[in-house]
Amino acid sequence: MDLIARNEAQLAASLRRYRKKAGLTQGALGEVAQLRQSTISELENGSGAKLETVFAILSALNLELVVRPRNVGGEPALEDLF
Repeated sequence: MDLIARNEAQLAASLRRYRKKAGLTQGALGEVAQLRQSTISELENGSGAKLETVFAILSALNLELVVRPRNVGGEPALEDLF
């Protein structure tokens, strides 16, 4: 299941959803990602997070980040602008 995150709150909710789907507590995810439970909590609550923290969590949840143009009606795709 692909989840689209276009802002920090949506990314936080997506990561929380995948963590719960994996049956992990914040503490357990923290152990796998080598992060503190409080760091996981801050990220899931939409607090600012370092990019390296986001990638550590993605890796621990066996997820990847895909960057692609938005599918927005009427707006040109990024590749059409150059």
